[in-house]
Amino acid sequence: MSGPAGAGATDGAQGETTPQVGASGHVGASGQGGASGQGRASGTGGLGRRFKRFVRRGLGAARRVVRGTARHGYTRWRRSIQVRIVTSTLFISAIVVAILGVFLMQQVSSALMDGKVKAARLQLDEGLAQVQRDRAGASAENGNWLSSTVDRLKARSGPSGLYEVYIRDTTEQYVGGYATNDLREESIPRRLQEELQHAPAGSRAYTYGKLTYVDHRPSERGLIVGGRTGQFELYYLFPLEQEQHTLTNVGRSMAGVGIVLVLLLAAIASLVTRQVVIPVRLAAQGAQRLAAGRLEERMRVRGEDDLARLARSFNDMAANLQEKIGELEDLSQVQRQFVSDVSHELRTPLTTIRIAADMLYENRDTFDDPAVGRSAELLQSQLERFESLLADLLEISRHDAGAATLDAESLDMRDLVLRTVGDIQDLAERKGSKVVLQLPGEPCMAEVDRRRVERIMRNLLVNAVEHGEGEDIVVSVGADRDAVAVAVRDHGVGLKPGEGQMVFDRFWRADPARARTTGGTGLGLSISREDAQLHGGWLQAWGEPGAGSQFRLSLPRVAGAELRGSPLPLVPPGAGDARPLFAELEAGD
Repeated sequence: MSGPAGAGATDGAQGETTPQVGASGHVGASGQGGASGQGRASGTGGLGRRFKRFVRRGLGAARRVVRGTARHGYTRWRRSIQVRIVTSTLFISAIVVAILGVFLMQQVSSALMDGKVKAARLQLDEGLAQVQRDRAGASAENGNWLSSTVDRLKARSGPSGLYEVYIRDTTEQYVGGYATNDLREESIPRRLQEELQHAPAGSRAYTYGKLTYVDHRPSERGLIVGGRTGQFELYYLFPLEQEQHTLTNVGRSMAGVGIVLVLLLAAIASLVTRQVVIPVRLAAQGAQRLAAGRLEERMRVRGEDDLARLARSFNDMAANLQEKIGELEDLSQVQRQFVSDVSHELRTPLTTIRIAADMLYENRDTFDDPAVGRSAELLQSQLERFESLLADLLEISRHDAGAATLDAESLDMRDLVLRTVGDIQDLAERKGSKVVLQLPGEPCMAEVDRRRVERIMRNLLVNAVEHGEGEDIVVSVGADRDAVAVAVRDHGVGLKPGEGQMVFDRFWRADPARARTTGGTGLGLSISREDAQLHGGWLQAWGEPGAGSQFRLSLPRVAGAELRGSPLPLVPPGAGDARPLFAELEAGD
């Protein structure tokens, strides 16, 4: 004890602490030793936490990879006919091969076991005959003849030991039977012994069981056949290790052959479908190029089979389509040029007629015949309508020719709505309608063409006044991060089923017999839709018979940006109980 104590004193002199062993046997520490122990504990805990985070990140990355692979595979399977056919062939052929493999394995196993049972029964018959001969030749004093008989029967199995033998005298209640190679008596199933005991003399029986030995050899599965001759029961126990090995080899061979066969079938299916899918893919690519405007696209024709006929039919269709589209383009160009030329040529005589009509209108009160004054007023109104029609025709011809341009500037949509509502306020009062504004408190800024947006709003408001039946007209403005919207709601006759698709057609009227009281040209909504599409926006309509209608203008905040949604609903709140009629006409449709 003096050695450790001296060492402790030296350490104390150096200013360090050492463990102190108390009477209880516990070791205590203080000072730097305790601090270093806490540091080691905290360092170990930090290392464990880092390891857990690393494991979680690894598992998360693995899950993402698996999900991405599965998603990519499903997308590939859904979009490719060849992949679906090959996958289906793999799946179906695998099932068929598995069923055939199980059936063949059962047949091979049954045939192998049946042959084994027949050979075992023949061996048992020979053994029973040998037992009878040995019993007849044994003397009364020789009580060990059963042991010698067992050894003699075992010797017939050869050096490889094809079977084990067990014999028992049923009259001996306290003496067990005789077995070879330290075979346990428990290897003989009790049910087989009971079957032979209750069976008549000369009966044979067999079963399968487990062969166990007195020494440390492992147990093994085997075939056990037994029979009776007089008071003696004789059992042959055949290990099935060789047969099991044979069945295992056969199963592996069949599995290998099955896998190769399935892969060959998949390869054949891939090759066959490839010959069909490639022309279809070429046809699809050609159709996409045709849809993109490449009307000269043609397919290569090879052979005279069905695919060759498909290629020729596709080429004929493309040629006819190119010819018809060319004819329609020429006709459309002629029509646009005719409208433009007529509109321009009519302006000169219209100006002269306008001057004369203004003079007659200003002096209408000086005519002696009141009918002449009334005719001057009618001439003045119809000339105004004719001028509006010419202006609209020129505008629609510019849209048709693709010559319309956008003069965008950043504006507050609330100011545009207020200005447009002020312009049609007198018309609304004459019709007995009241315009109700629902404007947000914050500015709704967007890059728009002032002239075109004001024209859209004017057309929508005039249309609402004309068909509003004197009811209130609600104008709503909304905005979100990407878009602004204006909705004009009336409570008039609404739109009948099927009319929603025609409301933006040129010169279309909901009721042909209804007289126009506001002097419209029939092109206002068509031009409004073109103006909305020029902004990259939407002009959409909703309506129900007797419940009124609502038109919604949605525009991107930034000119040229893609519009993904609208900040205002198309169906007014409370108007969606009945089945609504939608007419959603988006830019680019």
